[in-house]
Amino acid sequence: MIRVQIYLTSVEKQKLRALAHETGHSQSELIREAIDRFIEISLMQKKNKLSAIQAAKGLWQDRTDLPDFIELRKEFDRYQ
Repeated sequence: MIRVQIYLTSVEKQKLRALAHETGHSQSELIREAIDRFIEISLMQKKNKLSAIQAAKGLWQDRTDLPDFIELRKEFDRYQ
């Protein structure tokens, strides 16, 4: 393991100390567990976002009721 230094507020430190006492785990164990959970959730959210984007790809490609966006865009172009 690699030693790192973090800064906590006094309230965070008190709550961490109390939780460590209640659970019988060290403060370091609780911090590592929290970091592991944070990383796991962050990676899962990133994966879910990517899945949603991939699922939406081509969602409107077969629609025939939409206007011609190229022609529509030409109406708003400044330099024609």
